[in-house]
Amino acid sequence: MRTVKAYAAASAASPLAPTTIERRAVGPHDVEIELAYCGICHSDIHMARDEWGNSMYPMVPGHEMVGRVTKVGAHVKKFKVGDLAGVGCLVDSCRTCSSCERHLEQFCEKGAAFSYNSTEMDRVTPTYGGYSGSVVADEAFTLKISPKLDLAAAAPLLCAGITTYSPLRHWKVGKGTKVGVVGLGGLGHMAVKIAAAMGAEVTMLSTSRSKEPDARKLGARSFGLTSDPETFKRLAGQFDFILDTISAPHDYNAYLGLLRLEGAMVVVGVPPAPTPVAAMSLIFGRKILAGSLIGGIQETQEMLDFCAEHGIVSEIELLPVAKVNEAYERMLKNDVRYRFVLDLKTL
Repeated sequence: MRTVKAYAAASAASPLAPTTIERRAVGPHDVEIELAYCGICHSDIHMARDEWGNSMYPMVPGHEMVGRVTKVGAHVKKFKVGDLAGVGCLVDSCRTCSSCERHLEQFCEKGAAFSYNSTEMDRVTPTYGGYSGSVVADEAFTLKISPKLDLAAAAPLLCAGITTYSPLRHWKVGKGTKVGVVGLGGLGHMAVKIAAAMGAEVTMLSTSRSKEPDARKLGARSFGLTSDPETFKRLAGQFDFILDTISAPHDYNAYLGLLRLEGAMVVVGVPPAPTPVAAMSLIFGRKILAGSLIGGIQETQEMLDFCAEHGIVSEIELLPVAKVNEAYERMLKNDVRYRFVLDLKTL
């Protein structure tokens, strides 16, 4: 066991504060990473404040962690000391169910082990996330980070990147595809970059006209102001695919009306309450309304390699760890463009 510095929430009502945690000794298949950066995901706030009702304390959030390998187990083959590496949302799964056999570990039928607010597959040992000095993970769930990528800006790819890449890839978005991205936040800005790199014609759909210049810089060819009802008339039936990244309440039916015949709208944002969907919004046009989680380890590595090939990273603001609570409050006010990353060297 090794003691490392971290920032943790002691309860749902307490701010994150300095602490120490124990990391396991490096086993034969393990990789130890000295963490340099960790992105802040909005789900970190939900978890730290028990807004989803399943939080365990003390909690060290963070599932967008990157750094450099400092130790490898005797049987590790993919990594050596000094390599850049990362750990995303998953740290293990059963590896034997039908989902795992399809490299969809995020849907492990026995329940995957997540990076924090979870347990290892023994269902006893708690997992702690990336707001910490180091992490030990099985090499099968450790990801290679290309030196072509800015390491700090690459951290959010491990959640925001794969969350948007996976549905775009699954629905075969590419050249000739007309894509609408709903919302230009941490997820939405990655969706615009990735879809544009795949060759799609991207339209940003936002309630704020002020987002248009950024959307175009990120790769969007067009902009639709969704606070204007005329936009839904003008763009009706225009899109092959819509990626909805919004977590605030909004009308799914209105956006389904923007799809072409047999188009698909995929939800990755999580509104706080169920959203009504009219059957006719789907029936007329044989349209698809679907959801998507993250991606499996194989697909996450594929996404990282794609981003390295195309020079894609997140737009970030780098902060010392001591400002994590300030970052949370600013995120709740939408005062970030577009992702906060903690500098773990400041621990």
